[in-house]
Amino acid sequence: MSTDPAGGPTGSTTTTGPVGGPTGSTTMSELAGGPTGTVTTTVERGPRLAAVLIAFGWHLAINLPAVLAHWDRYRSPWVVGVGWLVYVVVGAVAATHLLRGTRAPVWPLIGVLLVVDVAVLACTPPEAIFDSANFGWATLAWFALLLLWGRRIPELVAVLAVGALVALVGVLVDTDRGPAELSRYAMTVYGTIVLPIAMMIAINLLTELTGRTARAAAARAAIETERAVAGRVHRARRDRLTELNRTAGAILTELAEGRADPSDPAVQRRCALEASRLRRLIAESDDVPDPLLHELRACVDVVERNGLQVDFVAVGSLPPLPVEIRRRLAEPLTATLAAATRWARLTVVAQPDEVVVSLTTPGTSTVASGPASTDGGNIGISGDGRSGGPDNGEEVEYLCEKDEDMVWVQTRWRA
Repeated sequence: MSTDPAGGPTGSTTTTGPVGGPTGSTTMSELAGGPTGTVTTTVERGPRLAAVLIAFGWHLAINLPAVLAHWDRYRSPWVVGVGWLVYVVVGAVAATHLLRGTRAPVWPLIGVLLVVDVAVLACTPPEAIFDSANFGWATLAWFALLLLWGRRIPELVAVLAVGALVALVGVLVDTDRGPAELSRYAMTVYGTIVLPIAMMIAINLLTELTGRTARAAAARAAIETERAVAGRVHRARRDRLTELNRTAGAILTELAEGRADPSDPAVQRRCALEASRLRRLIAESDDVPDPLLHELRACVDVVERNGLQVDFVAVGSLPPLPVEIRRRLAEPLTATLAAATRWARLTVVAQPDEVVVSLTTPGTSTVASGPASTDGGNIGISGDGRSGGPDNGEEVEYLCEKDEDMVWVQTRWRA
C-alpha cells in the first residue's frame, strides 16, 4: 500500500484514463437468431423424412424391379447396375446431410446424378425410355430435391431442365420422333417434375412462415423479459429509496429538532454518507457510457463540496457491468469516502474480465463492513475478506487494511 510522501495530495484532481466501452445491449436480431433455426429444424423434420422415404421408396420399390426385369435388354446391363448403386450412394449422402442439418457438396453430387442419367439413357432400349427401367430420368428430381433442400426454386428447375433436355436427346435419337413419342415425353416431363417442385415451394413457404413465427415469439419473449427486469429494478430502487428516506430522514429530523449539532464531525459524516448514497441512487439510472465511473464521480462530488481533497484516477476500459455488481463495487468505498476527513485517493483499474476499485485515505476514517447487497444491506465477510457474488456466479471480493496512519479499501470483480 503506497502513501503520498507529503502526507496527502496538495489539491483535488480528477484524472480519467481511456475508459469507455459498449453498454452491453442486445439487439432483437441476436435474440431471434437461435429460436428461428431451432423452430425451423423442428417443423421441417417431418417433410425431410417424407422426402427421403419418397426418394428411396421409389428407387427401391419401382426402379429396382424394373431394372431386373429389363436386365437382359439393356445394352450394357452392368453399367445400369452400377448406376443404380451410385444413385443409392449419392442419395444416402444427401439424406444424411439433410437429416443432420449439415451442408452436402451439392453441385458435385448433382453432376454425378446427371452423368448416371446420361449413362443409363444410353444403355436403355428405345421401348423402355419412358419406363422405370430408365430410372435416371424418373428419379433424378427426388434425389436433386434432397441435395437442394432449402435453396432457391430456380436451382431445382435448372437441374430438372437439364435432365429433361438429356431425355429429349434420347427420345429424338432412339425413337421414330412421332407425335405419340413427343406427347409421352411431355407427359413424362410433367409427371417427374411437378411434385418435387411443388414440395420444394411448400417447404420454402413453411420455412419462411416458421422463421417469422420464431422471430415474433423471440421478440415477445424479449419484451416480456425486459418488462420483468424493469419491474424488479423498479422495486429494488423503490426499496432502496425507502431505506434512504428512513436513514436520511432520521438525521434531518435530528437536525430539525436540535438533537444533532451541524458542527459535529460525526453528524457531518452521516450527512455526507446519506448524500453520497442518494446521489449514487440517482446516478444509477443515468444513460452514460461508463455507469460505474459516473456513480463514483457523483459520490466524489458530494465529499469535495465539503472540502475533502480527492484524487480520482481511472485506467482501462470498463466492461459492461449490471447494476448489482456496480453497487457491490461502489458501496464500501463510498461509505468509507464519506467518512474521510483530510484527503482520499480513489482508483479504478479496468480490464475486460476484471474491475478493481480501491480507496486510500488517512486512518482516522470509519471503514465499511463490506459490499452492499442488492437490497441495500451488507454481506457478511469471511475470514479472507471475500464476499459472495450474485446468483449468476460472479463474485465481488472485499479487502480492507487499516493501521494508525492509513486505511486501504478495495473491491474486485472478476468475470
